[in-house]
Amino acid sequence: MAKFIDVASIGEEIKQKKFRNEYSQLFINVLYTSSWLSSHQNQFFKVHGLTSQQYNVLRILRGQGENAASVNLIKDRMIDKMSNVSRIIDKLKSKQLVTRKASKHDRRQVDIKITEKGLAILSEIDDKLNDWEEGLHNISPEEALKASDLLDRWRG
Repeated sequence: MAKFIDVASIGEEIKQKKFRNEYSQLFINVLYTSSWLSSHQNQFFKVHGLTSQQYNVLRILRGQGENAASVNLIKDRMIDKMSNVSRIIDKLKSKQLVTRKASKHDRRQVDIKITEKGLAILSEIDDKLNDWEEGLHNISPEEALKASDLLDRWRG
């Protein structure tokens, strides 16, 4: 059963009594909630010495398994499309979480792979991330799926 807590409405959060219309209120609420989630997520990843974008790249590389990924593949799969993937990879390489080398098949391409150290940090984060996500369970799984579906439709 879902646990419900007293939460301020978007109007209360930003001290705004009226919105132009329901869609404007939704738009502002999505932006505000996105910022709220990003702030909490940044605090969570900072403890592990990562940014959310670096974590995203590591997850993409883990999903590749033994296969290397190109910068373009990573960029296409990033949540934050404005990320500077090359810079993120450089940072991860300096932390020894990824390797980067010229592709055997295309000299213009760079092959990026996650290291054992990168996999280990993801494994450590996975356990703690489950606990962190528990804090988001103030809606039911069905409500979460419905909200996700509505956001997909809105983008579509």
